[in-house]
Amino acid sequence: MRQHQPNQTGFTLLEILVALLIFGVVGLMSSQLLGRTVDAYEVLDDRGQRMAQIHRAMTVIERDMLQYRDRPIRTESDQPTPALMIGDEGALSMTRGGWRNPLQRPRSEVQRIGYRLQGENLVRAYWPVLDRRDDEEPITQIVLAGVDDLEFFAIDQSGQEHKLWPPKAKELPIELMGIVLRISMPPIGIVERVWEVPNGSS
Repeated sequence: MRQHQPNQTGFTLLEILVALLIFGVVGLMSSQLLGRTVDAYEVLDDRGQRMAQIHRAMTVIERDMLQYRDRPIRTESDQPTPALMIGDEGALSMTRGGWRNPLQRPRSEVQRIGYRLQGENLVRAYWPVLDRRDDEEPITQIVLAGVDDLEFFAIDQSGQEHKLWPPKAKELPIELMGIVLRISMPPIGIVERVWEVPNGSS
């Protein structure tokens, strides 16, 4: 008596090729999606680090501006220098208070500081002593790299902006009421900040 043999079925070569093609397409799409995800993460990480750098720099600048003091300085030649000076290239120097002295060193808590653009770096400078020699060099530090442009302006009591301070011609009494910063930096473009000086003066 012949026994009934069950039908044995399998994949044909064409079916196997189609399956491999599908797996290959899915693998390629997954690889591209993963690559794009990694690239997007790196871009977001770089953007986040850049924004953190900008935030720290603006915090440093704001702390200085809010500590402005109307205290001119004198150099070795006994020529008084105004409490605030803004040059035609956007550089600023000013007197600020609140210079912390945790080691109780014999020095003033009032400090002379300055900002300028050096190449593509925003540089902060400060002098160890307030009234100083004419040739005394400041101590500098880079506050923010990758800066395209930097401008400071002074605001008088009428709300007018001055690119140079103190003004060369004073027909009427003029008072300093605020300081404006305009800075251009990638990737956010131009940022403007305005600070009211604690005790404005001419």
